[in-house]
Amino acid sequence: MGEPYEIIMSPFEVYLAPVSTAFPAINATPAAAWVKLGTSGLDNMDEEGVTVTHEQSITQKRTLGSTGPAKVARTEENLTISFSLVDLTLEQYAKALNGVTVSDVAAGAGTAGYRSITLRQGRSVSTYALLVRGLSPYGDGYNAQYQVPVCYQSDNPAPVFSKGDAAALKFTFTAIEDPNAATEAARFGTLVAQDAAPV
Repeated sequence: MGEPYEIIMSPFEVYLAPVSTAFPAINATPAAAWVKLGTSGLDNMDEEGVTVTHEQSITQKRTLGSTGPAKVARTEENLTISFSLVDLTLEQYAKALNGVTVSDVAAGAGTAGYRSITLRQGRSVSTYALLVRGLSPYGDGYNAQYQVPVCYQSDNPAPVFSKGDAAALKFTFTAIEDPNAATEAARFGTLVAQDAAPV
């Protein structure tokens, strides 16, 4: 996209894989286990793009002798990745509904073929590994990627069917702490940005 590279004006793509799937090298094409969301990838993502939110709750302690806080502690934090798909294929709809199974019934003599999903998600919550990839702030054609080892789809999809706009599925993936992370700081994953070409 040209200089200045640190100003990124380009969409990011979103991939899902089973938990514990290895993340791709920063300059490699994601392996087959990484499934891109949207039948046509970016062409099925709403123009609002992908929003990465770092939420936190801070508790302040004040003392009797001062007006300002004397100590602060972070008591909660969340990492969420949100976007909308304008793709109502049942394969994408299923991902919004806890990864329910898509059933495919073949056409027969005098009967139409069809696909179906169930609409009840049940008690168990499906978890995934998440990869969000776009441009790096360090050079032309370099990649950057958010690598979230464990997350779940936490949004409430509400497609609206009208004559004026495309129906969309809203996704929000919320990170869960990964107990197998190499460090406590990496329990929500990492953000990796390529800064040099291979030698």
